[in-house]
Amino acid sequence: MVARGGMARFWSLESLHMGTTAADGGTESSALVDDNGSEEDYSYEELCQATPRYLQPGGEQLAINELISDGSIVYAEALWDHVTMDDQELGFKAGDVIRVLEASNKDWWWGRNEDKEAWFPASFVRLRVNQEELPENCNSIQDEEQDADISKHRQKIAENKDQMRTNVIQEIMNTERVYIKHLKDICEGYIRQCRKHTGMFTTAQLSTIFGNIEDIYKFQRKFLKDLEKQYNKEEPHLSEIGSCFLQHQEGFAIYSEYCNNHPSACIELSKLMKQGKYRHFFEACRLLQQMIDIAIDGFLLTPVQKICKYPLQLAELLKYTTQEHSDYNNIKAAYEAMKNVACLINERKRRLESIDKIARWQVSIVDWEGPDVLARSSELIHSGELTKISKQGKSQQRTFFLFDHQLVFCKKDLLRRDILYYKDRIDMDEMELVDTEDGRDKDFNINVKNAFKIINRATEEVHLFCAKKQEDKKRWMEACESERRRVREDKEMGMEISENQKKQAMQNARKSRHGKIKGVSYNGCPVPPLHQSLHPIHQRHITVPTSIPQQQVFALAEPKRKPSLFWHTFNKLTPFKK
Repeated sequence: MVARGGMARFWSLESLHMGTTAADGGTESSALVDDNGSEEDYSYEELCQATPRYLQPGGEQLAINELISDGSIVYAEALWDHVTMDDQELGFKAGDVIRVLEASNKDWWWGRNEDKEAWFPASFVRLRVNQEELPENCNSIQDEEQDADISKHRQKIAENKDQMRTNVIQEIMNTERVYIKHLKDICEGYIRQCRKHTGMFTTAQLSTIFGNIEDIYKFQRKFLKDLEKQYNKEEPHLSEIGSCFLQHQEGFAIYSEYCNNHPSACIELSKLMKQGKYRHFFEACRLLQQMIDIAIDGFLLTPVQKICKYPLQLAELLKYTTQEHSDYNNIKAAYEAMKNVACLINERKRRLESIDKIARWQVSIVDWEGPDVLARSSELIHSGELTKISKQGKSQQRTFFLFDHQLVFCKKDLLRRDILYYKDRIDMDEMELVDTEDGRDKDFNINVKNAFKIINRATEEVHLFCAKKQEDKKRWMEACESERRRVREDKEMGMEISENQKKQAMQNARKSRHGKIKGVSYNGCPVPPLHQSLHPIHQRHITVPTSIPQQQVFALAEPKRKPSLFWHTFNKLTPFKK
């Protein structure tokens, strides 16, 4: 550890590499594109020889173990939200920083965040390129030594920032080159072979499985070509790559189509892989192309991983780019641009996860009537108990669920309070929210407290609701305003869930309800077996989960909206198994 008041100690994953190291500390790497933007025919082994070891399969785990055993502190950043209902797993949101404490298992690592220590899936995080220990308290320097020491400290920081910027630049370049190789392998190793076997694959099947990945491949080749032009091999920290991201920012929108299609691709691929001939075919394709030992679904996940990694890479690059650097403004603008691209994609992916939960909630409601919730809605906005008052003055205690476009209300079972019966719904598109003062209401001719109204603009029908507390009323009114705002935003950015995706969500929920899907958690991920919650160094035998959550329901980057907190209410009120 750094002594109080001492100089900063820096190290990076780039220091753990294989291959030739240049005199300036940079790593020599062969470009994958020529002047015309086409790839040179490099094998993966040749590429790895010029690539830092931690970027190679299994290299990151090896690098972490070396660093941890050396007494270094290792931090990782979350690429996606990890939603878990298991107390023995670590939950986190995209962008959260996790300290990695144990990485002996390649799939599940042991780590700590602000809340607790637990297991988490290794594929959900990105290891920071630069790992540093900063002085705990610079103010502890004695007055008589202050000027000299601070001057030295600033000089040291400046020198280290150049090296750290070099590390991040090189990671961006290396990961782009490896990514291009993966895309090439998918297009040439899988798609080209599949098209030759018309008896095994229809055009529709191939479109579903691979989406627009060929368009992504073409786009990324042009992007890498421009990156290579801006890369300064002699002095990497002087590279000016921000303009490349800004120049191509509109082109990154093609990832939205791919990410939206990815869940359907996983479903279609899963169906095919149940048959031995398809398993053998895809493995033969991999071997023929001399691809690394990753299954096809792992390769098809790489574009999803890539688009959410850009904002994190640029954020780290911006951290080590001084305001005086010629690339500072472009990097700052590129970070915001790529964050916005990832946010839109993330919102759409988050909605896909949301409709699965809504479908499971609906099938748990007794005596459901009318269209499915998903026919019009894709997000839960608020839920809770309210008293609904009729024109005759009759009070009814109900549990309400506010979705986009509609408000559904249910009645609790008298004995089993965890069971809900469907009662009715209100179309929010025709409604106007009205605050109601405490006292006698002229419309209903009764005394009310903590009340508000929803009035149908067309029919002038009035719905009166009373909350238990003033704070509850305030939350409900804010939620109703939020519902209208979200509907407008969805329309503006073209947020739509396909009918096929809604239908699939309801089918999965009904199958799960009838016990046909076993070993599946609430969000559709395989349930890992029970494992001890003790830190591995305190265990005689380490037991870790044996399966990784399905990755088609990830939130990809910093969410545009905070995830709803009300699913916990769902879980308490309407368990999927009564």
